[in-house]
Parts: sequence; C-alpha cells; structure tokens
Amino acid sequence: MLERWNAAMEHVEQRLGESPGEPVEAGELARLTATSEYHFRRMFSALAGMPLSVYVRRRRLTLAGAEVLAGRESLLDIAVRHGYGSGEAFARAFRAQHGVGPADARRRGAALAAQPRMTFRLVVEGSSSMRYRIVDKPAFRLVGPGTRVPLVHEGMNPAIVEFVRGIDPAVLERLASLSDQEPRGIVSASHNVPEGRREGGELDYHHGVVTTAEPPRGVDALEVPAGTWAVFESSGEFPKALQYLWRDVFTQWFPSNPYRSRPGPEISATRLSPDGTHADAELWIPVEPD
Repeated sequence: MLERWNAAMEHVEQRLGESPGEPVEAGELARLTATSEYHFRRMFSALAGMPLSVYVRRRRLTLAGAEVLAGRESLLDIAVRHGYGSGEAFARAFRAQHGVGPADARRRGAALAAQPRMTFRLVVEGSSSMRYRIVDKPAFRLVGPGTRVPLVHEGMNPAIVEFVRGIDPAVLERLASLSDQEPRGIVSASHNVPEGRREGGELDYHHGVVTTAEPPRGVDALEVPAGTWAVFESSGEFPKALQYLWRDVFTQWFPSNPYRSRPGPEISATRLSPDGTHADAELWIPVEPD
C-alpha cells in the first residue's frame, strides 16, 4: 500500500513539473493506489491532514514561489504557467499562502512558506486494539430533524449543540418509540461530508432514529439503501474519544483491513454519563470490500 501511495505522490510532482498549469486528476491518483476516487480523497485527507486540492495548491505555489524569487521570468509568465488566468488571481493565491504578494516577495527577497513534498511511511501504532464488527443491513430510514452544519474536528460543535437544544423533547420521545433496529435509540448522523473532511466545510446533520417505520408528518427522513457497515465501539471522554475514534478508523483501521468507505451517512449512537463528560459510543461507517 505504501508503495502505491508514494507512487501517487510522485505522479503529483511529475504533473506539477511537466504541466504545472494543468489539474491533477484525483481519479488517476486513485488508480495508482488501486482504490476508488471517493475512498482516495477521504484517505488522503485523513493521512495528510488536508484535502488533496489544498495539498496540490500549496505545492504549486511553493514551486511558483521559488520561481518568483529567482527573478528570471516575469510574474505574469509564472502565473500563466501555473494555471492562473490573471496576475491578480495569482497574486491573491500567492499572498494567501506566503503572506506577501509576489511583487513584494521579489523586491524584498521575502521568506516564503513552503509546502514540503509529501511521502508516506510506516509508523508503528495501534498499541491499543480497536473493537469492531461487520454488519450487513437491509434498507432503512433515518428519521428525525436535519440541518446543515460546519465540520468541527475537535471539541463540541456549537451549531449541532444549538440545533439539538432547539428540538422539542416530545418530538425526540416520539421518535425514540420508532427505533426498531440497530443502532437503537436516538442517534446522530453525518451525511454528504465535505471533500477531504476539511474543517469548516458543511455537511448534513441528522438527529433521529434508525427505523423501517413511516416518518411522522413534517419530520425529515433519509432513505438509506441496504449495505455493509463497520461498527466500532468507543468509551472515554466526550466528545474527544468519539472524535479520535473517527480519526483512527480512517488513519489506522482502513489501511489495515480489506475494506474501503462508501457513500452513506456515518452514524453514532452515544450514551452519555449524567454529568456529560464520559460517553460509551458506537460508530457505524458504511463500507464495501476493497
């Protein structure tokens, strides 16, 4: 696996060197890693800590920065070669990464912010085991209120907290009575997660139950087709333990097991301690054989 991923990173460098203004196709990188584009994007983000598009842009502007400082070409020629339609667009992107415009950087010989070339290597982790099981589920409904919220990787998500507080307890009690299968009780679900799982990107959040029952009038319902799910268990400080479990699933479990993620809602069923600081949780991730 590592050889394939490093070959994909080498392909990125070749594209940036030979055709710097042309897009780097995620589909081609996925082919080199022998996986789907959807899985490649999610795995890259989990392993690299940034979406593929951000990494490519940073590498492109790193190479462009060296050319700006070298002073052998006009700024417009550098901008066009790296795929920018105008000097203004290039200057905005350059300033966003380096903290200074290209003209000022050339005049002052400014220090620039480089994005190093990325490689993947084996790091021995997994000193603690991950409890999981594989479940084949028939089609079901995720019934309950839904909204759009920003993605937050650590700590409480204020938008979710505010949304859940605004749900009438009587509605939740009625929904709980509809729960007729695993995961039971009131659950949380994230769907249409933004590309690369970037912080601040928006996703669909649902707060409700997994059921085959008809939804009450006026209540949102997400139809979920039959499929396979990997179910992980976690126990610890809330919400840190659950958020770290999400991270470990994508950075440790997937690279070590013959499955890949597939589109679908990621569901968590959480039982909080009375003081709200500790949680026992299950995380349901839609998967398919790799």
